[in-house]
Amino acid sequence: MKKRIVMMIATVFAAFTMSGCTMTKMGIAYMGFPSEAQEAYAEMMGKLSETGDPAQAMMKEWEITDKDLTEDDIFEDMKSLAGDYNMRFVGEKNMFRLTEAENPTPDKVVHARIAEFCSLSIAKKMLNHSRYYGGFMPCRVIYVEYGNGKRYLVSMDMTLAIYGGTDKKPIEASLLKDMINVKKAMEEIPTIAAGYDIDEWRKKNKN
Repeated sequence: MKKRIVMMIATVFAAFTMSGCTMTKMGIAYMGFPSEAQEAYAEMMGKLSETGDPAQAMMKEWEITDKDLTEDDIFEDMKSLAGDYNMRFVGEKNMFRLTEAENPTPDKVVHARIAEFCSLSIAKKMLNHSRYYGGFMPCRVIYVEYGNGKRYLVSMDMTLAIYGGTDKKPIEASLLKDMINVKKAMEEIPTIAAGYDIDEWRKKNKN
């Protein structure tokens, strides 16, 4: 409850920084959303207010602190975990790796690699509900490594994709359940692969 109040305050603060007309429209629309949508937008606005980074506000990340976990270990874990969540590991791509000649400084991303996941049956249902869900497919987790050795897994926060709409276009109950399962997969797979205790993570995230 406390977290929700903080997020609501952040949303109101953001609204007050806008023009009066914009704020009024935003307030009317916001009050018409279901509670899940209100909470989802409030959390996004809270992160945006805190960080100033819209990309960060729409993502989840896991820092990889176990130095014994190699990059290949992490990707092999994600591949093997996919089936446990009724997902398929459908591909991976090495984006880039900086060379010494490219001056890999501590604050630069020196290496990035993407893992891709999909459930074709759920993807079909999502596209039939809205073709625009295609922009999220396949689900991705990106491995990012900095010049200072820090490493992260980053994936899209699906909260707004699930709860961010209104009653004008409700998600049918069985599809909603499927999408929640995909959200769980795309949060728990990187959690485990990054070396976190999944039970502790679930407690903290109320999953």
